[in-house]
Amino acid sequence: MIINRLTVDGKDYFLPEPITELREQILKAIQNGGGYVNIPPLNSGPGVDILFSPGMPVVWAQLAMGADPADGEPSATPLEHHDATLDSL
Repeated sequence: MIINRLTVDGKDYFLPEPITELREQILKAIQNGGGYVNIPPLNSGPGVDILFSPGMPVVWAQLAMGADPADGEPSATPLEHHDATLDSL
C-alpha cells in the first residue's frame, strides 16, 4: 500500500491517494497569498483545515507500507521525497 506523507510546520499528515488535486489546492492557496486547505483523513472523518502561506516549508513523501517478505515484519520504504517551500511549488 502507498501512503503519502505531508509535513507542514513540523507536523505529519498521512494522506490517501490521489493527492494531485490536494497539491493543486495548496498551490492555488499560496498563489492567492495564503488560504485554508482541508487535508483529508487517511481513513474517515472530516480532516483538518490548514492555513498555507507563502514561504511555508513543506515536505511531501511517498511510503510503501507492507510486510517485509524476508522476515514477515511490517516495513515502510520511502519511494519519493520532495522537500521545498510552498512558494517554490
